[in-house]
Amino acid sequence: MTGRLVLAGTPIGDVSDASPRLARVLGAADVVAAEDTRRLRRLTGDLGISLSGRVVSYFEGNERERTPELLAALQAGQTVVVVTDAGMPSVSDPGYRLVAAAIDAEIEVTAVPGPSAVLTALALSGLPVDRFTFEGFLPRKPGERLRRLTELADEPRTMVFFEAPHRLTQSLEAMAEAFGDDRRTAVCRELTKTYEEVKRGPVADLVAWSKDGVRGEITVVVSGADPAKVVTPEDLAREVAVDEEAGTPRKQAISDVAKRFNVPKRTVYDAVLANRK
Repeated sequence: MTGRLVLAGTPIGDVSDASPRLARVLGAADVVAAEDTRRLRRLTGDLGISLSGRVVSYFEGNERERTPELLAALQAGQTVVVVTDAGMPSVSDPGYRLVAAAIDAEIEVTAVPGPSAVLTALALSGLPVDRFTFEGFLPRKPGERLRRLTELADEPRTMVFFEAPHRLTQSLEAMAEAFGDDRRTAVCRELTKTYEEVKRGPVADLVAWSKDGVRGEITVVVSGADPAKVVTPEDLAREVAVDEEAGTPRKQAISDVAKRFNVPKRTVYDAVLANRK
């Protein structure tokens, strides 16, 4: 008889958001795999429950090595509950590897739904929520970050990102460069906590605001591209050709077209190169 894997959502801020079911599942688990065992102890203390099962750490640094151990516990018939610091496991947090392994082993996988920073930020953003995409954390290196955002410049769905507070300004600046200064954006900080704050406006305005320093857990929501404003590579190459015919040197024409359409110069250069081929 195999056990059961439970992904348990934990509060993203206010502990009173924890469900009675979460308390029951934690108390009855044979094994609790926690991203941070100290935070788990704090949570169980706030909920007034005692853990009868074994507690193990399960975080990014040991997820690969610990997954076989947890899978063995499941195969031995035990109930394993996975919790992260906040929100749902697997969403930019540990959990995916164990879920995939459990499914391959035909072990039951279920969840205790809980608060989600992604959905909470979407609801508070004031931006369209009928279609959205979750992009997680952006790359830390500036060049990789800008390339990722440039790839998303024509994405029509609302986009949700996580970001560290000390990288927020740089990410917003990259968004302004990739999406345009006027792209509607919401920065959601410390959701459900005492100092919850949501700043909304054009991304360029939020760049200026963020330079004073922002603390706490950050979720950024960005509106999708307006289909009427989406410019194709063919459009960019055509604009450069027109400027060149008017006597503008190619390098300057590329720079001018990039400013005109509010896209990176590299995007225009690549469009010109592709058109020549």
